[in-house]
Amino acid sequence: MKIEIKVDNIDGLVRIDKYLSEVDNISYTRSKVQKLIDHNLILVNNKIVKNSYKVKNDDIIEIHPLQEEEKIIPCKMDIDIVYEDDDVMVVNKKSGVVVHPAPGNYDKTLVNGLLHYGKSLSNVNGKFRPGIVHRIDKDTSGLLLIAKNDKAHVDLSLQLKNKTITRKYIALVEGVINHDTGTIDAPIGRDLNDRKKMAVTSSNSKNAITHFRVIDRYKNATLVECKLETGRTHQIRVHMKYIGHPVVNDPIYGKQKINDFGQMLHAKTIGFVHPTTKEYLEFDSDLPKEFNSILEKYKNV
Repeated sequence: MKIEIKVDNIDGLVRIDKYLSEVDNISYTRSKVQKLIDHNLILVNNKIVKNSYKVKNDDIIEIHPLQEEEKIIPCKMDIDIVYEDDDVMVVNKKSGVVVHPAPGNYDKTLVNGLLHYGKSLSNVNGKFRPGIVHRIDKDTSGLLLIAKNDKAHVDLSLQLKNKTITRKYIALVEGVINHDTGTIDAPIGRDLNDRKKMAVTSSNSKNAITHFRVIDRYKNATLVECKLETGRTHQIRVHMKYIGHPVVNDPIYGKQKINDFGQMLHAKTIGFVHPTTKEYLEFDSDLPKEFNSILEKYKNV
């Protein structure tokens, strides 16, 4: 199944092999891109290109997989299913687990695990993202909504678009936030200096809004609840860094990495209207033991 990407958020011209090696959730190396181009499996605006081709905004890139990458292999894993019926599932994802297969990472994702247990999943997002209505980062733990059929997927996607799905996160951030509550309304786009990062920028960005409230304060950190109004890539992590309080242990946006657990960010609550019964459902999850262990150290400083 091909992948289609519309180029945006770039200034000037960028070599296609460099560009694709830095696209979020694609996980290609430059050598892999070059191999695909050599096999005429990457097209730009319906034309075969060379490795030296320089992409520009609004280019449409088609990536066709090599034959050996077309299968998703079911993989046995422990999956914490919080809720399940004929239409939807709510899964409590562990930190360190990728949500769905992508080029360069076809194994040991949540989708591989769901397929191992024979779970019925929607086809709306194609072969590599069955059932996936929304994503959370690999090293973010917490609740994820899964659609088990296309009808449910379309309904839930519309709720997401209309901003009626409740998504609350718990984050431990660096430094002490003085305000009890706040709203960060700052557009997010690709970092102009590092395309693997996102940043608050006015260049080719999309509106992003995060509401937060302080739960507790420690000597050099703050525990906050963040409620998403929009769902941009790395939104909470970027917004908290923007106000000078990056998420603790964030390897990309934080000041230092203290262990291998991942960023101290947990998707704690999710609420939605059931696509069939039209009943509002809301689910909550406990913080992972690793999160609590780190939190205790900050409490005792």
